This record gives sequence, C-alpha cells and structure tokens, in this order.
Amino acid sequence: TNETHQRLACPKCIQLGLTPTYFCSQDCFKANYGVHKARHAVAKQALNLGRSIPSSTPTHRKTPPRDGVSCAITESPAMKLSLPAWGQSYGFTGTLRPALYSPRRSVPPNIRKPDYATHPAGVSQSEQRDRASNNAIRIYTSKELDGPNGEGGGLRHACQMGREVLDVAGKALRPGVTTDEIDRVVHEATIERDCYPSPLNYYNFPKSVCTSVNEVICHGIPDYREIQDGDIVNIDVSTYNKQGYHGDLNETFCVGNVDPEGRKVVKTSFDCLSAAMAKVRPGTLYRDLGTVIHKTAQKNRCSVVRTYCGHGIGSLFHTAPNVPHYHKNKAKGTMKEGHVFTIEPMINLGTPSDATWGDNWTAVTTDGKRSAQFEHTLLVTKNGFEILTARENEPVMQWNPDLINR
Repeated sequence: TNETHQRLACPKCIQLGLTPTYFCSQDCFKANYGVHKARHAVAKQALNLGRSIPSSTPTHRKTPPRDGVSCAITESPAMKLSLPAWGQSYGFTGTLRPALYSPRRSVPPNIRKPDYATHPAGVSQSEQRDRASNNAIRIYTSKELDGPNGEGGGLRHACQMGREVLDVAGKALRPGVTTDEIDRVVHEATIERDCYPSPLNYYNFPKSVCTSVNEVICHGIPDYREIQDGDIVNIDVSTYNKQGYHGDLNETFCVGNVDPEGRKVVKTSFDCLSAAMAKVRPGTLYRDLGTVIHKTAQKNRCSVVRTYCGHGIGSLFHTAPNVPHYHKNKAKGTMKEGHVFTIEPMINLGTPSDATWGDNWTAVTTDGKRSAQFEHTLLVTKNGFEILTARENEPVMQWNPDLINR
C-alpha cells in the first residue's frame, strides 16, 4: 500500500491527551469516526476513575492520561497490574484477571504491511471485497508457494517464518515472564525476519501476538500479568512476509507444575488437531473434520468450542474455506490439491460455551475451566497434505512433552 504523506489528527484525541489517531483525509475521518469515537468514551471513563490511580501519582505528568487499558512500561507495578477500566465492573467467569498492557509497538517503514495495518478501525478492505465477491476456495500454484523464481519468499516462506517466531517465543516462556514480554519477543523476532506481525491492528487488535492463559480460549491480549507456575499458555503467531502472504500457527505450553487435568486438555487438543489432519486429502469434505475432532475430544471428556473455526489463509489473513471443529456442522467445500487453510480446534475441560471480555477480544470459557489449542497451516497435496508450519525435520505431528513443557 502507498503511504499517506498528509494526515489529519483527530482533534478530540488531542483534547483528551491521547496519542492522536491519524486519518488519510476528511472523508476518511467522517467515514470512520463512528467506530473511532468509542476510544474517546473509554478515555473519559478512565479519567473519571480517579480511585484506580494510586494517590502517589503526580498531578502533572509528562505522559498523557491513561486510556483505561494501557500504560508505559516504566509505570509502577501497582499501576501496571491494575484492572483496565472495563474490568472494574465486569463479571469474570474464572480466576484469571487482566492487567494493563504496554503502548503499541512500532513497525519500521521498510516492512511490507497488510491493508489493515494503517486503517483507523483496522479493517481489511481486501477481505471484505473477497467475502462479497468470491465463492471459490483459492488454489495456490508452485510459484505462489515458493516465490516467483522458486527461491523462497512465497506462502511457504511466510509459514516458515511463523514457525521460527513461535519457537523463539516458546523459549522465552517461563514463570515470572509477562505475556507483554512474549509480545515484545514476537514483535522483534518478526521484524528481524522482514515480516509484519499479522495480528497487529487487525480490527484494532493492539498487540503482535495472541496469548491465551488458562480459561482464555483464544485472542488473549498480552499484558503485564506474570505467568504463574501451573499456568497453561497458548501462543498464537501469524506473520506476513514481503511477498504478501500470511502464515498462522499456535501451540499451548505447560508452565511449571501443571496438574493432570491441565495436561489432559493440552494433550487432547493436540490429539484433536492430529486426528483432523489425518483426514486431509483431495476429496475430503471440510465439514467432516468436525466429526473426528468431536469424537477425539469426547473420548477424553472434553468439549469443542463452536464459535471459532479454522480458515483459508494466504494473501488474505482470513478467507474461504471456513473449517468448523464441531460435529454435524454445515461447512461448504471439498478439499482440492493446492488448497491452503488452518485447523485450530479449541478444546475445553468443561462446557463448550464461551464469553467475551470487555476488551472485545478475549474469549473465555463460561464456566472458568481451562481451554487449550494447537494450530497448523496446511497445504492439500496430490496424495495428502503438507504441514507448512511444521518444525524442521518434523513432517508429521509427533507428541513430545519436552517441546511444550516450560
């Protein structure tokens, strides 16, 4: 996308002391203000919550007032661990509580960015056009997979970069580390590989990775809370390379002394993905994956989340096909050689139902019990499939607890 050289700053943001949001034109400002003004409401609420700010906080500050959800990394531990503004009256389903998170991390101008990266509402207009006009599942060619000269840089490269970044993030995970630190590691590792972290600003998601702890099903926002001994933590990494392709994968890690029930749901989620992948080949109906996932989860007395599904991926972050993970779904489409998509079953210890926190992103179990997930990006081949996000020298999924224990 072409960078805009003349930008309009939101005057209300400046009035409230917020870092201003910029718009490409007056028409852009008018078209998106209905969504953007919600930020002003959160900021006003935060300014009225004087009781949530420690009395030792100076009246005159060099930094802008709190936006209700973030603060500088130099703030006091009490400030960083305070509830975000929306959490003051929220009814949490489990024991996990959010903390504030750090300001948005910057991306160098030389990094290629998806269309939503600079959109004020994070909207992917290319995805919206695709939903409105495309009824077919894309078939990727060898040039698209391996780059125009077969020397890398295509879709396969984007997935390999995601694999490398997740491995770096997993090594950084341990008790006492914050998920905000994991976000920093992911952000920097992605930039080092000349890629853009796909989650960043996707429909205004504020971070470069999703970190989902314990009862969080998916889309957890990294914050200043420290990982505890006994937590299970999912790290969901997506990378967008300079050729314009996304790769997507995730794994759930056991941190320290995780109890048997926690380890069971992690292993079950791995087994569910593995069982579904075994069905991938030309001619398989996408809807049939949900049946094998359901049976695998049920055998271990776990449930399958129905709200979120796998998806096509490549030049778009999310596209056809939809890949539901539950039994008796009505997904359309038959697998063909060249299809690329994710399978990412979310498996719960208790009820399959979910709720969303007041941050409008974090999905949690309604009974507060734990959830786990594994994800790969897959290519349908002539006789089966290829795991595009596989570890080096691991062409098929193999359960190895040493790889997920921290």
